[in-house]
Amino acid sequence: MNTREVVVSAGHVLAGLWLSGATLVHGQALSEAIRLNQVGFYPNAPKVAVVVGADAGTFQLTTPDGKKRVYTGNLSEQRQNTTSGKTTRLADFTGFKTNGTYVLVVPGTGKSYPFEIRNNVHRAVAIGSLKGFYYQRVSTDLPAKYAGQWARPAGHPDTRVLIHPSAADANRPAGSVISSPRGWYDAGDYNKYIVNSGITVGTLLSLYEDFPAYFKNFEINIPESGNKVPDLLDETLWNLRWMLTMQDPTDGGVYHKLTNAGFDGMVMPDKAVKDRYVVQKSVTAALDFAAVMAQSARVFKPFSKELPGLVDSCRTAAVRAWEWAKKNPDKLYRQEEMNKQFDPDVSTGTYGDNNASDEWIWAAAELYVTTKDEAYYTAVNLYPDDKTPLPSWNQVRTLAYYTLARFGNDLTPAGKKDLPQLKQRLIQFADNLIQGADRQTYQTVMGKAAGDYIWGSSAVAANQGIALIQAYRLTKDKTYLNYALANLDYLLGRNATGYSFLTGFGDKPVMNPHHRPSVADGITSPVPGLLSGGPNGNAPRQDKCPGYTATSADEMFIDDSCSYASNEIAINWNAPMVYLAAALEALQEK
Repeated sequence: MNTREVVVSAGHVLAGLWLSGATLVHGQALSEAIRLNQVGFYPNAPKVAVVVGADAGTFQLTTPDGKKRVYTGNLSEQRQNTTSGKTTRLADFTGFKTNGTYVLVVPGTGKSYPFEIRNNVHRAVAIGSLKGFYYQRVSTDLPAKYAGQWARPAGHPDTRVLIHPSAADANRPAGSVISSPRGWYDAGDYNKYIVNSGITVGTLLSLYEDFPAYFKNFEINIPESGNKVPDLLDETLWNLRWMLTMQDPTDGGVYHKLTNAGFDGMVMPDKAVKDRYVVQKSVTAALDFAAVMAQSARVFKPFSKELPGLVDSCRTAAVRAWEWAKKNPDKLYRQEEMNKQFDPDVSTGTYGDNNASDEWIWAAAELYVTTKDEAYYTAVNLYPDDKTPLPSWNQVRTLAYYTLARFGNDLTPAGKKDLPQLKQRLIQFADNLIQGADRQTYQTVMGKAAGDYIWGSSAVAANQGIALIQAYRLTKDKTYLNYALANLDYLLGRNATGYSFLTGFGDKPVMNPHHRPSVADGITSPVPGLLSGGPNGNAPRQDKCPGYTATSADEMFIDDSCSYASNEIAINWNAPMVYLAAALEALQEK
């Protein structure tokens, strides 16, 4: 007797006949216990699914209609998750390399979402996650030609921005007006922050520096597509030009952020019309700005004809911000102290950082590589200890190491002297990441430690992937590349929640991110290409959102817009997602 079943999930209707050998498998339903990359796999790369709670046995790959079984394998030995205590088995079908669309069937458990096997299977992910930045653009309409159903009017022209009393001086007194348009909305809110823009732009520019040829034919359908500048750089320019307006032309200092006094409600950008301010200059903002501008002066040099004056402007801005930082090394941003002194109080994202040593290292490295002036290389202790911290908005030291390694052949003698030690540092960092990952319940670097599940854990996974790709570039050892790919698998569904954390991708994508336009636009599907923050062991305490039922950090996630601690989006999370997907695509082509 034929069994016909229809399963509806996230807007996808799947219908089929399910076979096991020559015998029909009765009652096999879509199983949430089968976790895999819901987008797909490269023919010549590892292919692994994870089955939660399964008994020993076999698995099969079938065509989506269930009429043809194309591969059979044995589930692995059982593994126990040290975070949740749950058990898993792996279904490894790396040996199957035939292009097509398939489902994975585990008798007694069910079937997976459909997935593809083909070359360039993650190109749409790379394009979509970069296009996510376009949807975050400030000060411009998003017409349907480029934004589709998520078209919207311009929000926040930012041509009338007030100098907050904390930022005032004789040349720009409190209440005076400056123009500071463009940029990207930072996250689910509508403010713009220099510190977070720093690592975001730095990551995107590094992607271009590592794989320039790949982006010659990489268009994402933005207004600038088709000009002589790659879309990756055109999109980055939208934020870079805003950043330039945040530097005080008088002294070279950089305002920490451009913000409302308080967060807007869940309204569309054009309905958010409260006064906007630039607030206090900070040393971390100045140094992140200096690093990005120095890097931009390199990256945009081949496009000087298309972008006249930009390279000189960026280089000058970088030097001036560095000089301001040298004069103001203790000017940290402390919002609570600021609010005690000045009105109005500011309660938006702080991006406060009590230690600027890593920002000094990053800025020094970028200025050194761009200018070849060894004074920058020797200005700070680039290697204060034996640590190689995973990059995050408040820990940018390792971005300096990536840059120095990237340009190792072009360094002056001072830099070349330290190059062997630097390369070994980055390789050891990657080795530490992958150590023991082959024994993990999801066989990923991500989640090896419960401490990976912090606010923005998806960016932890993506930045781990970048670190592994850097090690691959230094060694050509594909082990690093395979584990970077496994972390992309994690982000697209092979994880303890079963979600694809990138909106618009996979059969179980995040649908309700903490993102004002996605909440307020009345459209069922959220803005696509945005990376959700992901599981956060402290989320219930941090956002007080009802609905958390998990008891382990790797599952502490709810697809609810109230959960800003697990389900917000942010530009500094999207950037490493773009890097990871695009770099893997570029490397798979070789």
